[in-house]
Amino acid sequence: MNFHGPPLRQKALALLRSGAKNADVARKLNVPAGTIGYWKHMDRAARGQCPGAHRSFCPRCDGELNQPAYAYLLGLYLGDGHIIQNKAMKTPSLSITCDDSWPGLMDLCENSMRAVFPENSVCRVRRKGCREVKMYSKHLWCLFPQHGPGKKHERPIVLATWQQEIVDAHPWDFIRGLTHSDGCRIINWTTKIIGGERKRYEYPRYFFSNKSDDIRKLFSDTLTAVGVEWTTLARGSDPFNISVARRASVALMDAHVGPKY
Repeated sequence: MNFHGPPLRQKALALLRSGAKNADVARKLNVPAGTIGYWKHMDRAARGQCPGAHRSFCPRCDGELNQPAYAYLLGLYLGDGHIIQNKAMKTPSLSITCDDSWPGLMDLCENSMRAVFPENSVCRVRRKGCREVKMYSKHLWCLFPQHGPGKKHERPIVLATWQQEIVDAHPWDFIRGLTHSDGCRIINWTTKIIGGERKRYEYPRYFFSNKSDDIRKLFSDTLTAVGVEWTTLARGSDPFNISVARRASVALMDAHVGPKY
């Protein structure tokens, strides 16, 4: 039985439209309160009852875009983000998948969405082992022209001129977004003979992994622009990994990016 199928959703909406509280409906139908709240929000949005529903504000065209927040959000989107427009919904949605292991990253993602889209609501949708930080806007196509059919690594990913200008002005925010989505900071180790005795030596290292040649090049070009040395490591015959291991470059990454948390 599909507990969250259309009949149950319609029953919940009928109760909500009659004035029942979210918590009461959640208890009555044994559905998570967050799901009930999401259903209510989408129902109100579809009927044009959300605050500001009749406004169409574009943070780029109609306002002053928060460039550092956008550079970070763009990095997250190119890594773990996707835009969807269901046939039943008039407004497309942007979702960034965040692992439950990194609650701080989830907060940063939500804060960046709110900073870029100050007039839009942001929610978190629970998935197995992760959350989708999600928002709806009719202007997602304007802010993320890289969206298109198919997977990102199966189509060209090229920044628009205005996007490249933002990345050039805020390179570390862009690097941080990409690293927080498809990168990591790890501790490597090796052994050395010192004074006739084998000793363990540990050192930090950053990795970025992405199947898209274009996205890896955006990352590596931006690293070069800020003075970070990097190398390409192949996974078999595929050069999916970019490594930052030199001490000075790792120090730069630590100062501006740091490990996920």
